[in-house]
Amino acid sequence: MNGAIIGVFLVIIAYLVMMLAIGFFYSKGNNDSSDFYLGGRKLGPFVTAMSAEASDMSSWLLMGLPGVAYLSGTCDAAWTAIGLAIGTYLNWLIVAKRLRRYSAKTNSITMPDFFSNRYRDDSKLLLGISAIFIIIFFVPYTASGFAACGKLFSTLFGIPYTAAMLISAVVIVGYTALGGFMAASFTDLIQSIVMTIALVLVVCFGVSMCGGLDVVLANAKELPGFLSLTATYDSASGTASNYGTITTISTLAWGLGYFGVPHVLLRFMATEHEDNIAMSRRIATVWVVISMAVAIFIGIVGHSLTKNGVMVELKGSSSETIIIQVATLLCQHGFLAIIGAGITLAGILACTMSTADSQLLAASSAVSENLLKGMFGVSLTEKRTIHVARATVLFIAVIAVFLAGNPDSSVFYIVSFAWAGFGAAFGPVVLFSLFWRRTNLQGALAGMLTGGVIGAFITYTVIKSFDALGPAKSALLIVVAQILVEYLIEVFGWFGVEKAGFEWRKAIGAAVAIAGIVIFRWE
Repeated sequence: MNGAIIGVFLVIIAYLVMMLAIGFFYSKGNNDSSDFYLGGRKLGPFVTAMSAEASDMSSWLLMGLPGVAYLSGTCDAAWTAIGLAIGTYLNWLIVAKRLRRYSAKTNSITMPDFFSNRYRDDSKLLLGISAIFIIIFFVPYTASGFAACGKLFSTLFGIPYTAAMLISAVVIVGYTALGGFMAASFTDLIQSIVMTIALVLVVCFGVSMCGGLDVVLANAKELPGFLSLTATYDSASGTASNYGTITTISTLAWGLGYFGVPHVLLRFMATEHEDNIAMSRRIATVWVVISMAVAIFIGIVGHSLTKNGVMVELKGSSSETIIIQVATLLCQHGFLAIIGAGITLAGILACTMSTADSQLLAASSAVSENLLKGMFGVSLTEKRTIHVARATVLFIAVIAVFLAGNPDSSVFYIVSFAWAGFGAAFGPVVLFSLFWRRTNLQGALAGMLTGGVIGAFITYTVIKSFDALGPAKSALLIVVAQILVEYLIEVFGWFGVEKAGFEWRKAIGAAVAIAGIVIFRWE
């Protein structure tokens, strides 16, 4: 390794050591399971806001969004960001305060605990099912985080993938197992700051290398549809294609998934006072909007860097390495620039780690608190509870490391699978539990099973066949499957739903809807 790479390596090592130090610092404050898994509900408004958003903003913030903007312009990336920003705001506005209040009243320290207490689930069936869904969706999600860290280290420093992935996993597991929720939350705060610095450094340096903001915008305007919100730029043909209304609405709908994501919802439950929610909402929303806007702009800057010959053209998935490319250029400008490059690359690492630690903690709580203690009634002292909690974190991490052993695994597929699963399984149940008195245990069970199993299955199958079918036909399959499954549930009374019986008018209506979709969308 040359001097610049060594300097970047040392900066990242210092960052990792700081994360472990935070874990050690908070290790002595965990006296019971409430402390370990929920921080004793002591999070202040700023930490609550930033840890929630950092745990949500995985590596796609510094890699995915700039990559999309670089390839196709602002439209797709902007509507995605708008949908997620709206979802973030509504989640804080609608869910946060009530969830904090009711989870405290019912003494719930996990989402399965809350569901079980809310619906007076003496059978513990809802508790067990929700815990199993968390494990199913979060263990591979955590594995994808380990894999992303491993790929980053391996690419930058030439370290073998397996060794790089294990180093990353050890650090994440270390501070999470030692310090629990408070360590994860405070490291998330630090990681959000590192992400912010990385975004600012890349934008400022990139614009400077392009010759100024005017040059960046002038280069972007030369491409048809590149700065449009109604069209996308096709780099292969050099033309613009229309971004339809249906596509726009579908993209915006990604924000609805926030209502069911456990590692974000747990931050609401952990805030010190419900009166702090309003302040946290403002902080979180402002940071999310600004950070995503800057990330999109980095993609625009990247195009200008390529056009000016400063950076090589990035094609396909390599477009997601814009920030890595800019950091590499930054290394060539002296000692301070090397430190800046190290912080920038640490920002990418921070994006991934801030999500992985929260997922790891949520998955481990599902095993130790909800399955062992809740379902199977294992009696543990408070001291033994902490030991079991840490052992469970390690156990879940070992499984995730095993799943992350394949360096060619698709992070996108795993994230999409988990996001859709949680949104479908938990989202409606969370909203109904907070806002509808008439909702009951049978309805919650039916909704969770239907949304979790069918939603995840549909998403998985559609994603696997996406390349062959294309977006239009994939969307078609989802709609058709939902119509058919929902009607079958109603006809046969599955999952505790009141049996409605067969009605020709409903069957004909469903058939007409499906036929209309087929005629309209299938070419």
